[in-house]
Amino acid sequence: MEGVSGIVKGPQTSGGAPLYDEGRKLYTEEINAAVRGAKTAGATEIVVMDCHGAGKEWSFNSLIPDLLDPDCEFVVQEDWTEYTDFLESGCDAALLVGMHAMAGTRTGVMNHTVSGADYYNLAFNGTRVGETGIHAALCGTWNCPVLLVTGDDAACAEGHDLLGDGLTTVAVKKGLGATSARQIPPRRARELIEAGARNALSDLRSVEPWSPGSPCEIRVEFKHTLAVDKLRFRAGVERIDDRTISVTAETWWEAWRIFYF
Repeated sequence: MEGVSGIVKGPQTSGGAPLYDEGRKLYTEEINAAVRGAKTAGATEIVVMDCHGAGKEWSFNSLIPDLLDPDCEFVVQEDWTEYTDFLESGCDAALLVGMHAMAGTRTGVMNHTVSGADYYNLAFNGTRVGETGIHAALCGTWNCPVLLVTGDDAACAEGHDLLGDGLTTVAVKKGLGATSARQIPPRRARELIEAGARNALSDLRSVEPWSPGSPCEIRVEFKHTLAVDKLRFRAGVERIDDRTISVTAETWWEAWRIFYF
């Protein structure tokens, strides 16, 4: 939700907060714009995956179902990255809508990685990544490329750095700080996203499916020692120092499952 036009403050993305209902509408309508663009490009099956952890019963459940484009299907999952059936059965492309920059990005609106309270740095085989990188690795596990990233300009730049110039990006706002931005009004932002989705799907080979490599090490530096204390006895987890853990497996997916689930 953090990369949606009109969203710059935490309460717009937190389930139950006064501004959350406004955020949900803005979020759903930008996704609809991507769905429209995908349809125009010829997509025949479109699955919307809500990946925003809004808290409590709203986690991965922030969409407004009654406002969703009727030509898509949508998934509500219990845990992030849990549902992979649509990838396993074969998916031509992934479009990432409403993305934010990784933790520590100065002009990234509401920048964080996975958990703003816990994570400081995340790296796959030495490549520092944010949530765009997590999605790209997840999709790449099943040979699905990420072709579109929308969000603030910092998130778009992060996507290009990781996935290359073939990636289509749509910047709907320019971050001025963690909770401030110069923004494109939502109605125009949706037009740009629709066009971006259509353009991205015009060439399914413009971006290669991304893999961090094999074997794969996931290394996480946390902001405090508590998270590491909780993980230190998990099989496959190595404590590097007071705030850092490492997990290595033959594939990214195997390492991610050891670490995250």
